[in-house]
Amino acid sequence: MHEQSVLPDQSPLRVKWNDFPHFTFPWHAHGEMEMVFVLQSSGTRFVGDSMEVFTEGDLVLVGSRLPHYWKNNQAYYNENSGLRVQAIVVQFSPDFMEKAIQNYPEMSAIRDLWLRAGRGVHFPFPENRDLGQLLKKLYDLKGFARLLCFLDLLNRMARSKHFRLLASPEYAVQPSLQGEHRLEKVLNFIHLNYTRTLRLEELAAHVGMNPAAFSRYFKQRTGQTLVRYVNEMRVGYACKLLQEGAPSITQICYDCGFNNLSNFNRFFKNRMGVSPREYLAVFQENGVQSPGEEA
Repeated sequence: MHEQSVLPDQSPLRVKWNDFPHFTFPWHAHGEMEMVFVLQSSGTRFVGDSMEVFTEGDLVLVGSRLPHYWKNNQAYYNENSGLRVQAIVVQFSPDFMEKAIQNYPEMSAIRDLWLRAGRGVHFPFPENRDLGQLLKKLYDLKGFARLLCFLDLLNRMARSKHFRLLASPEYAVQPSLQGEHRLEKVLNFIHLNYTRTLRLEELAAHVGMNPAAFSRYFKQRTGQTLVRYVNEMRVGYACKLLQEGAPSITQICYDCGFNNLSNFNRFFKNRMGVSPREYLAVFQENGVQSPGEEA
C-alpha cells in the first residue's frame, strides 16, 4: 500500500504525537522519510524484509519508499484491554536541504545517514536516550526553533556509533548517490553479481583501488564488511523468493549464491532471527504481502 503524505503549509517536516489503542496503518510506503519513536507499546516491527520485536524506547529511521509496518501484540486488540500506543512520528522530505547535504563537508555525516536510511536504521535504547529526548523537544517547538532542533537531531543520529541497519542490501530502496560515483559503481556491480562468488580483489580492481584501501573505504561508507554486505543481499533475495512462494528452500539457497544449505540456514537465522521456514510462516500469519508490491 502506498501512503500519500502531505506536509503542512509547505513545511519541510511534520511532527505527530500518536495516542491510540494500537497501531492501525497496514504495510505501506511513502515518499517521505520517517522517524518512529515508541514511548509506550510493544509488538513486531516490519521494515523491508526485516522483522523484529519492538518495545518502549524503540527508535527507527525509515528511508523514502521503504515499506514498513508496526503490528502490536494481540493483547492490544482485545476489547477493554486498557493498553495504549504512545509514539512520536516525524515525516520529512528526502530532499530536505539537499544541496547542503550533498555538497557541504559539514553535512557529510548526514549524507551517509541518508544512504543508511534506504535500509531503515534502528537506534537502540538506552544507548541513544538523548535522541528520544530531542524528539520530545522537537514536538514542543515550532517554526525556526523546530528546524534547528531537527538539524541537531539529524547530526546526532548521523554520528551515533550505536545503530543497526534493518532491511537487507538487496531489498533496500537506494537513495541518490550524487557525488558518490565510486560507491555507486561498486554497489551496482555487486547488485548485478551477488549470486556468484565475489572476491575482494575483484571489487577493488573494479574501482581502481588496492584491496586494503577498498576494504576500509567500503566499511566506512556502508558500515559493513564486503562479505557481510554480500551475504545480507543474498538473504534479502531469499526473503523475496520465499514471499513469492518458491517451492524449494534448497533451490533458493543456491539461487541466492550460497554454496551449501547449512551456511545458508545459519546466516539466514543469524540475520533474520528465524529460519527460512519460520520467516515465511510469520509473514503469512501477519498477512503481509510481498514487499515488492504496492496496492
